[in-house]
Amino acid sequence: MKKLVLLYILFFSITAFAQVQFEAKVSKNSLGLNERLRVDFAMNADGDNFTPPDFEGFRVVNGPMQQVSQSWVNGKVTFNKAYSYFLIPTRKGSITIDQASIEINGQTYKTSPLKINVTAAIDIPKNPQDSPQISADDAIHLVAEVSKANPYINEPITVVYKLYFSYNVGISNFRELDKPKYNDFWSQNIEIKNLEVEEGTYNGERTRVITLRKTVLYPQKSGKLVLEPLSMELDIEIPTNRRTMFGQYVTTQVTKRVSAGAKTINVKALPEKGKPDDFTGAVGSFTFEATPSKTTLKHGESLDLKVSVSGKGNLKLFDLPKPVVPTALEMYDPVHKENVNSPLSGMSGSISDSYAIIPQFKGEYPIKPMTFSYFDLKSQTYKTIVSPEIMVKVLDGPESTEAIAAKKPGENSNKKAISAASKFEFIKLKTNLKPIKKPDFFGSSLFYGLLVIPFLGIPVLMIFRSKKEARDGDVLGNRIRRSNKLAKKYLSQAKKQFQNKELFYIALEKALHNFLKAKLHIETTEMSKDTITTILLQRKAKEETVSEFIKLVENCEIARYAPSSSSAIHSDFDKAVGLISELEKQIV
Repeated sequence: MKKLVLLYILFFSITAFAQVQFEAKVSKNSLGLNERLRVDFAMNADGDNFTPPDFEGFRVVNGPMQQVSQSWVNGKVTFNKAYSYFLIPTRKGSITIDQASIEINGQTYKTSPLKINVTAAIDIPKNPQDSPQISADDAIHLVAEVSKANPYINEPITVVYKLYFSYNVGISNFRELDKPKYNDFWSQNIEIKNLEVEEGTYNGERTRVITLRKTVLYPQKSGKLVLEPLSMELDIEIPTNRRTMFGQYVTTQVTKRVSAGAKTINVKALPEKGKPDDFTGAVGSFTFEATPSKTTLKHGESLDLKVSVSGKGNLKLFDLPKPVVPTALEMYDPVHKENVNSPLSGMSGSISDSYAIIPQFKGEYPIKPMTFSYFDLKSQTYKTIVSPEIMVKVLDGPESTEAIAAKKPGENSNKKAISAASKFEFIKLKTNLKPIKKPDFFGSSLFYGLLVIPFLGIPVLMIFRSKKEARDGDVLGNRIRRSNKLAKKYLSQAKKQFQNKELFYIALEKALHNFLKAKLHIETTEMSKDTITTILLQRKAKEETVSEFIKLVENCEIARYAPSSSSAIHSDFDKAVGLISELEKQIV
């Protein structure tokens, strides 16, 4: 039974929650920039803590206004509640109205987001309920005045935005909502420093007028081009039917949005008939000049060739002709200069390209005539201006190969011909250039190499130390090495003492003794002839070699005190070297 009751309670609760509705409704999904939008947040149950969205992209002009209705029909209760807002968009495009939330019966409900499409301003609101009639409609007019509706390509036209308003109303403030865009036009805005109120006439009625914007336009393609409108929001003070105690009308302030409306310009293409081949798009009235700074110069000097166009027209929108010079004249890239004013009537002034030209050889060189073509708006025909030929005379310097080849045989035969490649001999092919920005030492290969080398040296030092310790501990080996060293030392000393017999044989005897000590591993105290002979024979030395060695040792002892010749000394030294060599091979 309890389970059944719980199921009934759960069912009625779900039914009650399911019947609650909370949704957002709009008067329209698409509107102009100067129209109003009404948004209603409606619910069928009373709630608390209503939170509206932030209405980003809109400005709230009125709201929230709360409406509540309740009725009983055949015992059934119907409840409706709504929060209403009146909004004005602040920009064009797709704008999203975010969710609103409210708490009903302890639960939070939210509306779904709404997407509104805002287009450019329209002349007259489509729905009077969304944009209520304002008495100032006939007193405020925003107008775009275009100087010419069917110009040629690159013919200047002007568009001036003026605000006409009646003497019966006042304007306390205004804001631009949507600035005009000039697609497919080159445009130049004319600065208006101070906005002044002047007298004017609109539709035959005397009004006041303010000039808001001035723009010069140059169409860049033919066909129908649209100028998007300028839209503004105005704070207007208008009189009411009420008067003050002094008889003056009481004024009230209202907000009004106005638009200049879109303008269509029908642009004509330039005629193809008679169009010159060198035409680059110049339209207007121009003069053309090609002026050299000088025509006679020495080798190594330079001249400046100035190519300029002046007049009235689209000066910034075409290219100047480029001079063609002989190969003997080296021409550098031009320096472009502009001195152009852009008033409301269109561009005027001059543009120029200055070329630096340096001759390479002696002689006379012509610069061909240049042509400049433009479309004249007054006669509506193409005109071409041709500059005169310029002759450049170089007084000295080397002669070109063509000039030398053209001379008669024998004429100036003492001059050497200049090859085509000799012009570039001054260019250094190999340089010692160094980069301005050198790589940082930190993080370079040298940095990491110096960082790692000490660690790699540790094993080497350990091996060296262990070998040194083993070598130092080898007493017998050290003694043999020392004896060998002494034998070589005394042999070298003996060689130096060929002129001193006594010192020679002392050194030679010491060398032989140290050799035996190193090879036979015996001490000086064991140095007897019998012992030496026995050990050498045991070590497989030949008897003849041993006998000769003992005989040489005895000869060293005797020769120190007996007379001997220089040849005998040399013979004993050679014999000692030969015996030591033989014993080195024979002893095992």
